[in-house]
Amino acid sequence: MGRPPLTALQGFVLAARMGNLSLAARYMHLTTSALSHQIRGLEDRLGQRVFVRGPRGVDLTPEGARLLELVGPQFESIERALQEFSAPAADQLTISVMPSVASSWLVPRLPRFVAAHQHLQLNVQSCVDLVNFERESVDAALRFGPGEWPGVLAEHLFDDWLTPIASPELIKRLGRPTQKQLADWPLLRDPENVWAKWFDTFGGTPPKRYLAHFDNTETLHHAAVDGMGIALGRITMAQPLVKSGQLVLLSRRRLRSDYAHYLVYPPRSAQHPALLAFRAWLLDEAEHYAQEPGRMPRLVDARRRH
Repeated sequence: MGRPPLTALQGFVLAARMGNLSLAARYMHLTTSALSHQIRGLEDRLGQRVFVRGPRGVDLTPEGARLLELVGPQFESIERALQEFSAPAADQLTISVMPSVASSWLVPRLPRFVAAHQHLQLNVQSCVDLVNFERESVDAALRFGPGEWPGVLAEHLFDDWLTPIASPELIKRLGRPTQKQLADWPLLRDPENVWAKWFDTFGGTPPKRYLAHFDNTETLHHAAVDGMGIALGRITMAQPLVKSGQLVLLSRRRLRSDYAHYLVYPPRSAQHPALLAFRAWLLDEAEHYAQEPGRMPRLVDARRRH
């Protein structure tokens, strides 16, 4: 069969893992059409289709899944081997951040970091997926979660708190509910249904039916902004919307989230000069943020009530 088509195989592996030819092509600095041509050449060489192309991306065929199983680990081994010879530039830092955290918390604060470290080049990647530090050229990530991820160091930044939020228009139309009235109002359910914990902590009975269910917090908040109903909002993400007048906090009570915000990075980044500077600045920002009035509960920590 001649020399193996290594570039096409690399593109195949990336597209298979990302589920998208355009993203894989961008990663390889190719056009989508160029990568598609390479994948077609690979399929012609194998005499098998490796992808089923759809409107939202690509899916592996059974033959494609088998090929990924065989060649994927080989490319990962090569990448790990090369990482030992490619230390990151001391004045460059690449971080991954969830889009919601980037827009509501990190980006408004970044001008202070850039002003204090003008010699550093900061690259911010917005992504909801967890970073694979072995495969991706990312030095660190800001993540919201339990704080335990295998193979990485996780430093706690700050906790997050939840409280009922609604649009001014909804309040004007329906009034402001008391805790006892809350279950009778149009409530918007979050992915984990934290409302159940809210009622268990502060009293009342959860509704038998929620007006709507949402699979991510950002969409939930925007539904509240549009006046659809009352959401149990995360303070960190909701704060810009409250300051702009698009949302109103309905209670002084705060429920501590089971998850918190962390700075996450692999052991290889621990002594990276740019990360050390960013880490010191980030921890200072997080400490000041955690002490801001209005974030902490004025009544009681929900996890200590019972």
